[in-house]
Amino acid sequence: MTGLLVVTAVPAEAEAIRAGLTASAAPTPPDRTAPDVTVLPVGVGPAVAGAATARLLALAEAAGRPYRAVISAGIAGGFAGRVAVGGTVLADRSVAADLGAESPAGFIPVEELGMPPELLGGGRTMPADPGLLARLRAALPGATVGTVLTVSTVTGTAASTAALAERHPDAVAEAMEGYGVAVAAAQAGVPFAELRTVSNPIGPRDRSAWRMREAFAALTAAAAALH
Repeated sequence: MTGLLVVTAVPAEAEAIRAGLTASAAPTPPDRTAPDVTVLPVGVGPAVAGAATARLLALAEAAGRPYRAVISAGIAGGFAGRVAVGGTVLADRSVAADLGAESPAGFIPVEELGMPPELLGGGRTMPADPGLLARLRAALPGATVGTVLTVSTVTGTAASTAALAERHPDAVAEAMEGYGVAVAAAQAGVPFAELRTVSNPIGPRDRSAWRMREAFAALTAAAAALH
C-alpha cells in the first residue's frame, strides 16, 4: 500500500496540511510531504471532489499501490455553540444535507423519495471508518466530533441556518466536499474520514467574521499531530 491520501478542495488547504506534516529525509515527489502521505487539492464541491478522488483511487489500485485510507480535509463553517471558530472537527459521519426535495411541508431527504437503495450509493449519510476515526481522535483529543454536513450552497442566512440546525441537531460543521469523497472511498472499499478546521460561524454571510488565518493555522497544527 502506498499509504494515506489526503484530499482538499483548494491548494491553500493542501499547503497548510503539507506544512504540518514531517518531511522524510528521502526526496519525495512535489505532491507528497512524506513517503506514505499524498496530499492533493481535488476541487470545490461534492461532484468534482468525488470524481477526482475516485480517479486517484482507481489509478493507484491499477498501479498495484492502493491507498490504505482517504481523508477529506480543509476548512469549514461551524455551528455556533457547537464548535468554536479556529476549532478542529472530526466527522463521525458526512451527510449530503441538501440531497432531497423541497416541499410545502419542508425538506424531504432523498431516501424518503421512494428511490431504490442501490441508486443512492449508500444513502446521503456516509459514516467515517471506525478504526480510522479512532486513530484521528487519539491524535487530536481536543477535536470536536460530530456530523459534518456537505452542501452545494454555503449556508448564508439566519433562516437557512436555523432550518439546517434543526434538521441536524448533531451537526457541528458544514463544508462542500466530504460526502463526495466518502462515496468515492466507499465505492473503492477504502476507509474514509473527514477533518475540518473552522473559519467562521454558520449564519448570515459576513466575510469580516471569517478567520481564515486561524483556520489554516489550526489545519497545519492538526496535520502535525497526525503524522
